[in-house]
Amino acid sequence: MEINVIGAGLAGCEAVWYLSKKGYKINLYEMRPKKMTPAHKTEKFAELVCSNSLRSDSIENACGILKREMEMLDSIIIKAARLNHVEAGGALAVDREGYSEYVTNTIKSLPNLNIIYDEVTKIDVSKPTIIATGPLTSGSLCDEIKNLFGCDDFYFFDAQAPIIYADSIDYNKVYLKSRYDKGEASYYNCPMTKEEFDRFYDALINAEGVEPHDFEIKVFEGCMPVEIMAKRGPQTLTFGPMKPVGLKTPDGVSPYAVVQLRQDDAAKTMYNLVGFQTHLKFPEQKRVFQMIPGLENCRFAKYGRMHKNTYINAPEILNPTFQTKKYPNVFFAGQVSGVEGYVESAASGIYAAINMDRYLKGKELKVFPASTVMGSMSLYICNASKEGFQPMNANFGIMADLDIPHKKHERKALYAKRALDVMQKEVDSLDN
Repeated sequence: MEINVIGAGLAGCEAVWYLSKKGYKINLYEMRPKKMTPAHKTEKFAELVCSNSLRSDSIENACGILKREMEMLDSIIIKAARLNHVEAGGALAVDREGYSEYVTNTIKSLPNLNIIYDEVTKIDVSKPTIIATGPLTSGSLCDEIKNLFGCDDFYFFDAQAPIIYADSIDYNKVYLKSRYDKGEASYYNCPMTKEEFDRFYDALINAEGVEPHDFEIKVFEGCMPVEIMAKRGPQTLTFGPMKPVGLKTPDGVSPYAVVQLRQDDAAKTMYNLVGFQTHLKFPEQKRVFQMIPGLENCRFAKYGRMHKNTYINAPEILNPTFQTKKYPNVFFAGQVSGVEGYVESAASGIYAAINMDRYLKGKELKVFPASTVMGSMSLYICNASKEGFQPMNANFGIMADLDIPHKKHERKALYAKRALDVMQKEVDSLDN
């Protein structure tokens, strides 16, 4: 039995990894490097085009729980991340090159895998297919999806944060610390007084942005450009990406605001500005961000930029199994399916592959309970309102409520224990 997997991103690689172990012959389609996207820089699989962070690794965070659920299912993405992690306090961040290289080499070494470097513009719905083309799905394939499913063009704009060279940071003005001293002291912190913040804020909200090519810019709240966020008021920064709490300076002073720098590669030659996704023109980024203490002479390895992300209307098109309602042979996975985030995208690739396997074997498809993070995501995106649907990431708010008496401080730990206990039972039942 042959399966077509379209897209060698995080979700596509997870799907290929799972299905290869089940003995299927797989055709993996990847258009890079023949045709590149506005955000990708390499031809490697599972390239991280925005942040190098897979967010919190804490068991008391929904994304941290999701990572454990995925590890129960032998996730290749989480394994690669752990093997190539860089210091990031309580987050799981990676050296981009080492991580992507590991995934690429591992997937390419799989038996019964045929890699086809070409753009897919037509879907044969008679063949088992997982569409995992990600948020940067090509225009031609987007048109094919719209024609097949009769859907409108759903999209939002995503932004990337700039990356600077480590040797251009003034280490006399920054200090190494993680918030509340949790985990490794792995973030360089650039402290600001109120006067410094006020000057920076004024420059930021008045800086010149890139003119949008589309008539309307629809921005996803989770990746909002910092200059757009700032225009909602200065407190959106001091309570957001520039939050100073838990980041006292070495001499015990509480800054008015803080910009954090996170390691971006294993060699510690580059750092990214945490939460500073931007759509400012490149000269404006240099001018404004060099106002940050410690970055007066910083050199940019990569400027921030914005790109269009495409996703389907999941409540209209998908079942909670990631199988399409209209064409049983066709599944979606990754951010194009309506989940949001690196980890969530990879998890959906595993989920879609599990159900592709079960579908081809004539078994009942698996719907994980909402008490698990994986289950809560699929159930949410497939049961959300069709009107104005936007992608959703892992969070406790979409999980099933706890049905036992508990104290507030116990809540997150109880969510985690329940989720992992339930997921273990689900994993044990997969062969049935």
